[in-house]
Amino acid sequence: MSKFLSLVLRHQPEIITLNLDENGWADVEELQEKCANNNILFTLEELDEMVETNDKKRFIFNEDKTKIRANQGHSIDIDLALKSQQPPEFLYHGTAQTNVESILEKGIEKRNRQHVHLSSKKDTAEKVGMRHGKPVLLTIMTGKMHEDGILFYLSENNVWLTEFVHPQYIQY
Repeated sequence: MSKFLSLVLRHQPEIITLNLDENGWADVEELQEKCANNNILFTLEELDEMVETNDKKRFIFNEDKTKIRANQGHSIDIDLALKSQQPPEFLYHGTAQTNVESILEKGIEKRNRQHVHLSSKKDTAEKVGMRHGKPVLLTIMTGKMHEDGILFYLSENNVWLTEFVHPQYIQY
């Protein structure tokens, strides 16, 4: 269910004809209805449990739980209304060994997402890297990036976001 919600709330709401507002919020009742039309059934209690127990805290409700959205990772154009923040001196990016040469040459690109994702925790970044092969942990000099005028945002689930990481800020 979590993977399906990630798909429709981050990438392809059109597969169930779900409407997202400009900030990525979906009406919970409409989400339930559109999912039910596609034989995907869940109660509000099940949805609430998934939001609360998701290990990556991928989703968030509004205050009265009438709307839901993904915290980050969108490939569709939405405005998360994040405010820029000063990052810690260093953040981490996990990737697969096969990507390192390209990253050190071209930098870390957001590709089909709205932002590059960085972590304040080494173990979290390593887990991300494991999804794609032998993991490599890259240290990003985010304090220097910020000094140089590059903006950073912190998502609701504590993932640091930026537009691009130039190779000069990457330590391997």
